[in-house]
Order: sequence, then structure tokens, then C-alpha cells
Amino acid sequence: MEVTSRSLWTIIHGMGFGALYLLACSGLLVELHRRFIARTDSVTVNGGPFLKWYLIAMSTCAWIAVLTGTYVVYPWYRATPPAGTTDLAGYPQKLLMAHANTIGWHSTGMEWKEHVAWLVPIAMTMATSVVIEYGRDLRNHTKLRNAVLVVVLLSFVSAGIAGFWGAMINKYAPITGGSTLTLEKSETRR
Repeated sequence: MEVTSRSLWTIIHGMGFGALYLLACSGLLVELHRRFIARTDSVTVNGGPFLKWYLIAMSTCAWIAVLTGTYVVYPWYRATPPAGTTDLAGYPQKLLMAHANTIGWHSTGMEWKEHVAWLVPIAMTMATSVVIEYGRDLRNHTKLRNAVLVVVLLSFVSAGIAGFWGAMINKYAPITGGSTLTLEKSETRR
């Protein structure tokens, strides 16, 4: 089983940090609702530090996903082929733009993905700073608490949209190239 170094970076970016963020975000929405809206008394005093570190980890994960996508994977997507190149397999953007039935994956999908993805870490960092600043007292600030929930939900939806477009684009025009890494050697049978 083999994977190229560029494909590995794409996996780390999308299936690693991106998918991990989406899973963590769904758990966070449930926890914020339970903690600040449901008005249960089951929240312990010791739960505060956990939520703080959970939010910091989520913000970090979101920033790593966006930064690896923008500065590691995206330049390979936008690579310009040398003049006269007919095989565009190593140039995903140009490959998508070369066919009428796939140009929408670039013009709608990637253009949207490039912009909506940056909402994710910005929104999550804002929510993290508010929850850390107010702590358990956030229960007493209805408008601020609702704003945090809306921003976390916006971040979750934005990450979902970016992840969807990224997966679909990678299906039609995968980022390939770089050195080949062998993950598992297969034994040949005689």
C-alpha cells in the first residue's frame, strides 16, 4: 500500500484535523447546551478546566487544518503546468477547469471552500475566548451565551461545507505527486 507525500498531507489536512474538528464540534455543541442552557445541576466545578482545554484544543485543531490547507495543500492544487502539458493529472485546478462538466467543482466548490474555511478558526477562537473569560458565569448572560452557540454552530456548518467541497474536489482531481511512501509491502504469491 502506497501513498504520495502530497496525498498524505491532504489526508492529514482533511481527514486528520478537519474531520477531528467536526467530531469535536458536535460534542461541544451538546456540552454547551447541557452546561449553559439545559440548566442541569450535574455540571461539576471540576468541569470548567476540561471545557477550557477542550476549546483550546479545538481552536488549535481548526487553525492547523486551515493553515495546512492554505499553505501546504492549496499551492499544489493551484500549480501551473508547464507550457505544452497535455496530462493535467498533476495540476488539479487546471484539470477541473479543462472540462465543462467539472469546472463547477473549481468555480463554485474551491472558490467557496477557500473563503468559508477561514470562518472556522476565527469563530472558534472567539467562542473559546468568551467561554474562558466568562466561565460558569456565561449562564447569566443570555445574549452572549446565545451568540457563542450561534458562532460555534456557524463554525461547525462552515467546516462541514469546506470538508464536503474538499472531499468532492479531491475525488475528481486528487492532489498527487511528491515522493512515494510505502505503508505496507504486499507479499506476492506464486
